[in-house]
Amino acid sequence: MSKRRRGRNENMARLILLRHGESAWNAKQLFTGWVDVPLSTVGIGEALAAGRSLQEETIDVVHTSTLIRAQMTAMLALSARGGERTPVLYRKDEPDDLGLDRTIHGDLDEDILPVYCDWRLNERNYGALQGLNKGRTEARHGVEQVQIWRRSFDIPPPEGESLELCAKRTLPYLNEAVLPDLEAGRNVLVAAHGNSLRSIVMSILGMSKEEVITLEIPTAIPWLFDYSDGSYTRVF
Repeated sequence: MSKRRRGRNENMARLILLRHGESAWNAKQLFTGWVDVPLSTVGIGEALAAGRSLQEETIDVVHTSTLIRAQMTAMLALSARGGERTPVLYRKDEPDDLGLDRTIHGDLDEDILPVYCDWRLNERNYGALQGLNKGRTEARHGVEQVQIWRRSFDIPPPEGESLELCAKRTLPYLNEAVLPDLEAGRNVLVAAHGNSLRSIVMSILGMSKEEVITLEIPTAIPWLFDYSDGSYTRVF
């Protein structure tokens, strides 16, 4: 069992939500979605700053997406946060085509901080918009139409996902993988993306469709929630 912060209920676990830092395509104002681009120099600094802000937090397990910008953010934040446990990536549903043994040998359970990667935490897919400049897309299709694609709950961009479709894969992962950690008293960091995290916040705070479309989650600013007896309370 991990250490608990002084003054907190012993039956309480902490959920930390962290959107990735600025990516190379965020900096260029390009729709990114599932295109796998890394953090920008600014994003690297944001991730390190996020980690330093979490130095007083105990983290027992990490969940992140399969996209490199989220994984970079998680690993950089953990590096800046410090601690004796070594973060180790576990990629779910990864075919071992090379037949390589990824097994960790030896009694290292207490030395490893597991980092689970799953596609269900990926950003929503922007389909035909991926790689397009946001300003030029607005000039071509109109600001109102692009805003509908970006911010409506159930209207997807061409060939892409709406927030509703994103939530249909993200929330099962929350319930199947993240919630059991919290129920077991483990403190969890989820490093993911604007829309997958919006789905999670919508669910845990009981937000309406109208409320969630105005929800903004800034890059690399940790959102902290206490979890106890099936309910979440935002604490920062």
